[in-house]
This record gives sequence, C-alpha cells and structure tokens, in this order.
Amino acid sequence: MAACTRRGHARAGAGGQPQARRQVDARGRHPGRLYRRRRRRGCTVRDPHAEPYTDLVDRDFTVDGPDELWCTDITEHPTEEGKVSCAAVLDAYSRRVVGWSIDDNMRTELVTDALGMAITRRSPEPYSAILHSDHGSQFTSWAFGRRLIEAGLVGSMGSAGDCYNSMVKSFWGTMNRPGWWRGS
Repeated sequence: MAACTRRGHARAGAGGQPQARRQVDARGRHPGRLYRRRRRRGCTVRDPHAEPYTDLVDRDFTVDGPDELWCTDITEHPTEEGKVSCAAVLDAYSRRVVGWSIDDNMRTELVTDALGMAITRRSPEPYSAILHSDHGSQFTSWAFGRRLIEAGLVGSMGSAGDCYNSMVKSFWGTMNRPGWWRGS
C-alpha cells in the first residue's frame, strides 16, 4: 500500500483493502468496540389513520402554465439560535415560491399558513390547481384538507417512501447551503 499521510488510511480493513477514514477513525478511537453505523431516520411521519390523496402527478412535473401545479414540503433549517421549521409552496411552471411560512415547530399551522399565502398571492381558479405533497402528518391533517377544499384546490400525494418531488427538495438544498443568504 502506498504511503499515506492521514492516520486512518494507513490501516487496512478485511482482506487488506483500505477503509474510509471516518470508519477507521471510529474503530481506532474505541479499540475492542464493535463499530456500528448510525441509521438515518426520516422526518416524514405519516398519520396511520388519515386517508392520503391519490398521486395525480405521478412524478411528471411538466405543466403548460402557471397555477396548474403547486408542490409543497417542509424542512428544518439550522440557525445560530437553533432550528426553525420552514414550509414552502412552489409553482411548478415558474419554479418560484408562491407561499411560505417559518415557525419554531412543525405543526399543521406551518403548512396551512404557507398555503394561505399562496392562495392569497395567486388566487387560482377553483379546481384548476393541483397541490402535491408528501404523506407527512401535517399534509394529511383535517385542517390542511379543509383549507384545500375551501380554496378549491385538488390534493395529490406522492407514493410513500420515495423522493416524490425533486423540485422542492432542490429548493431546500439551495436554502440549506451555508452562506446562500449572505451572497457568498
């Protein structure tokens, strides 16, 4: 094996193959202890009693005009004072945020406030716009469903367990990038 400058890379794993530095270092710090990878837990918690909407989008986010398809999601964003929860509604045609909300929790009011802003700003024709979301408990709640019906929006939910909406996930990825808001 070629000379390595990093402490962990000089060690070899099973069969003499080099191991990743993080894995080797974890084993090196705790000799004799079995190394286990932590499993990442998902954030979307589905209400088992709620009836989800059918998937009207089927991963095809192409539309012919504005206010035909909106996509929504929530995330946690780290700040210097702790985490904040953010909800956004994006128009699939313009790929712009048409509604948003920020709070210190992930309650249903977070997503209903973002939806309310989108409805106020865009005023879609009744039953002409689809709102696509995941199966999170905020989106399957009674209050969120009631808001959809009152606004005349058609609900749609992606299939459970997949990355249903790369457009919103891409937006969150940009927002969570360090320094995006400072212009650096």
